[in-house]
Amino acid sequence: MKSTAWLTVARREIITKITDRAFLFGTLGLVVILAGALGVQAFFANQATEYAVVTSSSAGYQIGEQVRTVAEAEDDKTTVSLSEAPGDAAASQVVKDGDADVWLHEGDGGWVLTGKDNVDSGLTIAATTAIRDAVLRTNAAAAGTSVELLQRGSAVSTSILDGDAERAGVAKAVGFALAMLFYVASLTFGIALANSVVEEKASRIVEIITTKISVRELLAGKVMGNLALALAQMALFVGVGLIGLTFTDYDRFVPAISGAVGWFVVFFVVGFGLLSCLWAVAGALATRTEDVQSTSMPLTTLTMAVFFAALFVDGTVKTVLSFVPPFSAILMPIRVLEGSAPWWQALAALAILVLAAGLVVQVAARLYQRSLLQTQGRLSLRQAWATPE
Repeated sequence: MKSTAWLTVARREIITKITDRAFLFGTLGLVVILAGALGVQAFFANQATEYAVVTSSSAGYQIGEQVRTVAEAEDDKTTVSLSEAPGDAAASQVVKDGDADVWLHEGDGGWVLTGKDNVDSGLTIAATTAIRDAVLRTNAAAAGTSVELLQRGSAVSTSILDGDAERAGVAKAVGFALAMLFYVASLTFGIALANSVVEEKASRIVEIITTKISVRELLAGKVMGNLALALAQMALFVGVGLIGLTFTDYDRFVPAISGAVGWFVVFFVVGFGLLSCLWAVAGALATRTEDVQSTSMPLTTLTMAVFFAALFVDGTVKTVLSFVPPFSAILMPIRVLEGSAPWWQALAALAILVLAAGLVVQVAARLYQRSLLQTQGRLSLRQAWATPE
């Protein structure tokens, strides 16, 4: 019975949480917000753009066809419809009536796009490219040469010293999301765990529980139950996020993000387990619910420090902290996502985090065991450590 007693405690923690309406509505609300944000982005990313262009001459119609070719080649969600009016006045009236977006016609020394109240920048860029190429071909033929010869040596390419800027932007956004998930889970479940411990202690029900199972088994059950809930909630959020990304313009980054998320899950389990033991100790040190704020203040500060480090540190400091528990629980997965940490560094950081978690569990178990049944008042860490079993 005792060998599986912690499972009973873990099951009780899980059932208590999933039957709590505040927890369920909070989780559902975050899922709706995340899905809604990604849905809005996907909606606008997949919006088709259609331009109606009217011309008033055969030459204008030919140029319009080239504009259509360029615009539709640059964006597969863009279409250009082309029509020809019998004259300038008729073409201008078509635009005034709203039946066309622009009137493409010849002007002094070039071509003009005339709109009713504005001309879309996307169509302007496409028209500029198409007209430039068409005029260049005409002038090259008149000069007895070719466009290729005229353009020789004019190619411009780009290179980036610090990686792909777009990927860096995506990595920063996803890194913020992962840091927020870790922060919210640590505080939400941690405070709930501490309050649960102190409530059982204040009501003296813990004295009854510990006559059936050991204090260490009680600690293990509480930590594992909350870890399972936090991991399930985090997996739900991450799953919604990854599925949502496949419907946006950033879908090509999903494989790379998925790999980093895999590391995040592993680091999350170890890091959250480490912090959960400390939250349980914070609850055991208190005698009343009001005391939890005081006993958990150092832990709250540490959790906030991990979160802000994930947002603001960079360079050498970020590299060093990615090996320091519990900062490594979030900083190393972020570095993997950014492409700045090879797999062996991730494994090394994970090994250090596991060793640190093992030491913390041993210390936390002693503190928890020696303070849980003490009801004389709030204990300090030194008093809890020196209290006999």
